[in-house]
Amino acid sequence: MDIRFFLTVFTTVFLAELGDKTQLATFLYAADGRHSKVAVFLGAASALVVTSAIGVAMGSLVSQYVSPRTLSWLAGAGFIAIGIWTIARA
Repeated sequence: MDIRFFLTVFTTVFLAELGDKTQLATFLYAADGRHSKVAVFLGAASALVVTSAIGVAMGSLVSQYVSPRTLSWLAGAGFIAIGIWTIARA
């Protein structure tokens, strides 16, 4: 395993997840004193693992038909479009 690539993926996903709605939902569940923090952690961690597995599977499948360069361009254009839409709605 390429440790530099691993750290790139880890850092990118970690920064993308900070402060997003998933983390906020986990924060709210953990703030509820009636439920186990371990259950909140395991539920949230399991959900992230499953969604990441889906992302890896879909990326692997799509990459068989679309070049990585095109995928990167489409992802970048999608993020820009979402940013413009978000600013326009503000």
